[in-house]
Amino acid sequence: MPDDRTVSNAVEKLYDTYPFPPDAMSDEPPPGFNWRWSWTAAYSFCTGRKPTRQDIRILDAGCGTGVGTEYLVHLNPEARVVAVDLSSGALNVAKERCDRSGADRVEFHHLSLYDVGELDGEFDLINCVGVLHHLPDSVKGIRSLSKKLAPGGLFHIFVYAELGRWEIRLMQEAIALLQGEKRGDYTDGVKVGRDIFASLPENNPLVQREKTRWSMENHKDESFADMYVHPQEVDYNINTLFEFIEASGLEFLGFSNPQFWQLERLLGNSPDLMARASQLSERDRYRLIELLDPKTITHYEFFLGRSPFIKTDWSQEETFLSGIPELHPCIHGWPGQTLFNADYELTNLSDKDLTFLRICEANFQAQKTLGEILKESSLEVENARTLFDQRLFILSNR
Repeated sequence: MPDDRTVSNAVEKLYDTYPFPPDAMSDEPPPGFNWRWSWTAAYSFCTGRKPTRQDIRILDAGCGTGVGTEYLVHLNPEARVVAVDLSSGALNVAKERCDRSGADRVEFHHLSLYDVGELDGEFDLINCVGVLHHLPDSVKGIRSLSKKLAPGGLFHIFVYAELGRWEIRLMQEAIALLQGEKRGDYTDGVKVGRDIFASLPENNPLVQREKTRWSMENHKDESFADMYVHPQEVDYNINTLFEFIEASGLEFLGFSNPQFWQLERLLGNSPDLMARASQLSERDRYRLIELLDPKTITHYEFFLGRSPFIKTDWSQEETFLSGIPELHPCIHGWPGQTLFNADYELTNLSDKDLTFLRICEANFQAQKTLGEILKESSLEVENARTLFDQRLFILSNR
């Protein structure tokens, strides 16, 4: 089995050859729809409340070509951002991307995630998307990063899931077999992979899965190479994922797509099965969901945190009405009665909804409570609860 350095060198070579992700650059800030990269939105999601400070430090761990980095800078205007990556080729693209879009509050380091201890200080938010599963020793990587997380900080992670990526593993092995001694020549690997898809029958399940799930992104060779000829990859299931999380020593704060992890959407028509499932541990319920919906889950995206956290439960009406509402920082189409919420779901507002949210938008200075704004807007508590659940506004304590 290759040692860590050999594997890391192979990964570095891949991303020097095919810098990833290959998203186009712009001379303007990117559209801010990924709430997971907004400190205010992410903190509110994890704790229920708006953070008390914005002058934070952010680490983009494995920044690649800087697509996430420029979001982190533009969505967090008071933050100082540090970005690291193993690939000098990807870093060069990231620097150009951030220069062009005006993301000027970032410093870059050519650094392995194993070596982030060399960076000064701790970070309030660590972003690590699509990286840990490519490390030769992912546990060593997550522990290295966890040591850099400040108390009360958030760690945003994205790693692959095995059940929804079955066809990728099969194609990776097929390409490697046909490459033979040329394995590690990534341009040849892309050519072999393209030729396989072109040669297979139209009704082949690998072809069908590629066309229906991946082809929109894989028309670029950088994406195709990242998916099908990567030299190092670990795919997780719920059981191995939580073993991985436990190794970090941090607290699991939740998946960033909680609607997927609701068992009611799969077994809600059977009260008996729901009753049986209620006896399971939370982890076993997660495992049951992925077993029953295997093709959907291609990755896990979640937050970890380091205590102490102050969390607020707004489920009680008295507490809810005492909160101070502000417009969610990651909604799109505002102001307007048809807009996208933080999860980019289309939402239609009533006239009262619109009036209420307009008052929330101006509430940063006024600091009115939700109860006071409801009286002013004539919106019912139940309607406000719906807008809150749709993540159109956030709450803070007085």
